[in-house]
Amino acid sequence: MVTDIVKEVAGDKATVKGLLGAGVDPHLYKPTRDDVSAMMKADVVFYSGLMLEGKMADTLIKVARNKPVYAVTELIDEKFLLEPPEMSGHYDPHVWMDASAWSRCVAAVGKSLGEYDPANKAGYAKRAEDYAAKCMALYDYGKKVMATVPEKSRTLISSHDAFNYFGRAYDLQVLGVQGVSTESEAGLQRINELVDYTVKNDVKAVFVETSVPKKTIEALIEGAKSRGHLLKIGGELFSDAMGADKTYEGTYLGMIDHNITIVASALGGEVSPKGWQGKLAIEPAKPDTSKEATGGK
Repeated sequence: MVTDIVKEVAGDKATVKGLLGAGVDPHLYKPTRDDVSAMMKADVVFYSGLMLEGKMADTLIKVARNKPVYAVTELIDEKFLLEPPEMSGHYDPHVWMDASAWSRCVAAVGKSLGEYDPANKAGYAKRAEDYAAKCMALYDYGKKVMATVPEKSRTLISSHDAFNYFGRAYDLQVLGVQGVSTESEAGLQRINELVDYTVKNDVKAVFVETSVPKKTIEALIEGAKSRGHLLKIGGELFSDAMGADKTYEGTYLGMIDHNITIVASALGGEVSPKGWQGKLAIEPAKPDTSKEATGGK
């Protein structure tokens, strides 16, 4: 996501190389020797921040001794940030899930590139302004679409707590099997708690993530089945990584458009299967809400 916005803002004034590709979990990623070499050779280094890249922290500190290293989240007001109970003293880093917040990250990239390369400052500022406006347009689209989801269906359950900002932006109850970081293991007690919740609240769909193993969601589905309640996988969401390179879903806007479309559709909202810009490649599947499928509930 960081690579995408840096490319957009830099335009033809820089060659931008991303270190983490599609499906890579930044919580667990350790920089390779080639990664360290690439950072050392770069003129400027950008990273997300808010402790997302935990295992890269020492490397980023070393690189920062010799060149500008910027956290794209530096312009987000602390009052906006969420601080989950399990991360006492630290903020939830998944701010890109709220496109209005990510627009501030775009602005931070424009500001930072302008500081490093003053001769092209105006161009960076203009591209940042244009791309931030697209982020806000997507945010507004998401508001419109999510407003069509029935009140009783406004629960998003996924593999880990990556969607708290998404939930706050679109008025959804968000629950994760794992915590904010995928380093935390989901225990049997947590899975049983969510089984109870899905049965009690007649939740129809849960979601898997592209960068997190499906085993915890599969355990949740099996637990609900043992209680006579059939949960469907509402779709696969992009959480800590975007889609494949050179696809619409492999851009920040496409990633969030995909998530909005998948979630709204699975939870019973009204949304075009092709998304905000009509570019989505995969149509979201609606959960089966028949009496037979839901164990007669």
